[in-house]
Amino acid sequence: MPASDAPDQQEQPWNRRRLRSTNERLLLDRLRSGGAASRAQLARETGLSKPTVSSALAALEAAGLVHEVGTLAPERGRTAVLYAPDPAAGYALGIDVGRSWLRVAVADLDGTVVARSDVRNRARSAAAMADLVVTTARQVVHGSDVAAQEVVHAVVGTPGVYDEHQRRVRYAMHLPGWGRAGLFDRMREELGVPLEVHNDANLAALGEYTYGVGAGSRLFAYILIGTGLGMGVVSEGRLFTGAHGLAGEIGFLPWPGQQKPERLEDAVSGVAVVEAARRFGMSGQLTAKAVFDAARQGNEAAVKAVRLEGERIAHTVAAAAAVLDPDLVVLGGGVGHSVDLLLRPVREHLRSLTPLRPKVVPSRLGEDAVLLGAVATALGTARHTVFESRSAGS
Repeated sequence: MPASDAPDQQEQPWNRRRLRSTNERLLLDRLRSGGAASRAQLARETGLSKPTVSSALAALEAAGLVHEVGTLAPERGRTAVLYAPDPAAGYALGIDVGRSWLRVAVADLDGTVVARSDVRNRARSAAAMADLVVTTARQVVHGSDVAAQEVVHAVVGTPGVYDEHQRRVRYAMHLPGWGRAGLFDRMREELGVPLEVHNDANLAALGEYTYGVGAGSRLFAYILIGTGLGMGVVSEGRLFTGAHGLAGEIGFLPWPGQQKPERLEDAVSGVAVVEAARRFGMSGQLTAKAVFDAARQGNEAAVKAVRLEGERIAHTVAAAAAVLDPDLVVLGGGVGHSVDLLLRPVREHLRSLTPLRPKVVPSRLGEDAVLLGAVATALGTARHTVFESRSAGS
């Protein structure tokens, strides 16, 4: 029997409020996951009585959490009003901080991005980069025609791992000074929005699970290959971060270098691709993209560098397969954009390395994976916050 329909002669006012809130959240969650529905449909699917559904919908509508979106005219019977969550009840802010690019997006509660901006990260110091984040975020919000107070939560994706106790990022080697204490406190204060900080590879994995090729996977690993190297792991729809938030920091794995032992990140990254291309004879101002482009044109040195990168990525996948047993491995990040060249050497070398061969595919989201993961994470909190604040006042 639904909670609101259970008899309770001793029911206290706070209990009644809690039951009403539970029913309202149940209906809101159903509308968000299953799409627009009528009162009768909601009663059938939730098991609540029709009067309870009508009362809960009225309260949700009065709070601005749901609205009418149309009608359904059955062959027989009365026309039914259809309800859906109001996406404009609140907004979430997603931020992706990378060494080369800063990406910011505002999304409504349906997850629709209503405004975004991608800007080159030319900041020469951590303080300048924090200023760039705040300035860009404010501009995006202003350009979206969303009132600043309607943005209820923000999530930042960054290289490294955020230490909640010391209130700073650790291990962000490619962003000098970014580990200084107080930077994110300052951003929170200047933006005036509750702000969470997460590892970029973890957010990319959540983005790929929510919007990309990871949907439906039981356990998958997202390998982010760009300026650095990282991995996010999603199991049964939940992010696995380890005891100290360091799970997936595969860049720290040892790698046998030519002169001395290196880290895996030194061998599998955009920088490694450029260094390999130079060793094989390429010259000039090189970037990883330039090497991959040259490989597509048949440049011998570039082809060798790309093949070597594929072999090294295969070692990374083999390590992930042995430890995690994923059903899917997604390759993403800047180097991951050239998976069309990498998949064959990765798969070929993987066969020679291990009998464990998970499916290896390119990211569907490309450079947007971290940003969309930040949006998805911010939305989870924003929806809860908006419900609690509005239902409490209704």
